[in-house]
Amino acid sequence: MPGSPVCAPDWLALREPADAAARATELVEQARAHLAAAARPGVPTVIRDLGCGSGSMGRWLAGQLRGPQHWILCDRDPVLLARAGAGMPSVAADGAPVTARTWEGDLTGLRGAELAGTSLVTASAVLDLLTDEEVDGLADACVDAGCAALLTLTVIGQVEIDPPEPLDAEFAAAFDAHQRRSTGGRRLLGPDAGPAAVEAFTRRGAAVRTRPSPWRLGADQAELAQEWLRGWIGAACVQRPDLEQHAAAYLGRRLDACSAGELRVVVGHVDVLALPAGAS
Repeated sequence: MPGSPVCAPDWLALREPADAAARATELVEQARAHLAAAARPGVPTVIRDLGCGSGSMGRWLAGQLRGPQHWILCDRDPVLLARAGAGMPSVAADGAPVTARTWEGDLTGLRGAELAGTSLVTASAVLDLLTDEEVDGLADACVDAGCAALLTLTVIGQVEIDPPEPLDAEFAAAFDAHQRRSTGGRRLLGPDAGPAAVEAFTRRGAAVRTRPSPWRLGADQAELAQEWLRGWIGAACVQRPDLEQHAAAYLGRRLDACSAGELRVVVGHVDVLALPAGAS
């Protein structure tokens, strides 16, 4: 949602390097092969980035693909859209031109007809913010349009913190419950989004591949780890107010360890690639 902490420009900028390091390059190679086989000489490959935020997916992926590309950057936040459009690279991996335009709107209402002519749909850190019906609708639209989908960095509800503490499991369970919360009449999928996407695409005949894409945060990404900890603990306390009595001391110990270069965090994600039926 526009204005949400997960959409804050500073947070998106802070997490961008970790996102880039985590995404599964093996799925990118498979997507690249599919797009190359489907490309027509002189015709740009159309890529639609859903929930693009400030454009990190386009900045990361466009330079890894070959041939001319036209990106359609989709988001509900006009401020983020402006940043995304301004930050797109201008050339592909082989020097071919990359162009982009922005589209302000709600990705949950997309239908197959609106994706006509699109070769690839991308989304990063988006699926876990959707409902089961919305993920199913996205799969239906992509399959109906005959386009591939590369959906990255969906949380899976697995967090490892070293050194461990007894309260880790309590905060993790509360955070996962918060991600699965009902809000505005919508029940979010949170960590269930990856399997829901796999099921929805597979049921419609798509060829689906998945790969893990964990964040691995150490001393070199202390600032991101600290902000992640604050958000993770804060969301857990919203879900379970009884944890607030432990939160300040727990966060303090974790931040101290982080400042000392002693904290390691692994946040589990999954990447999903869905190719049209019959694709190699």
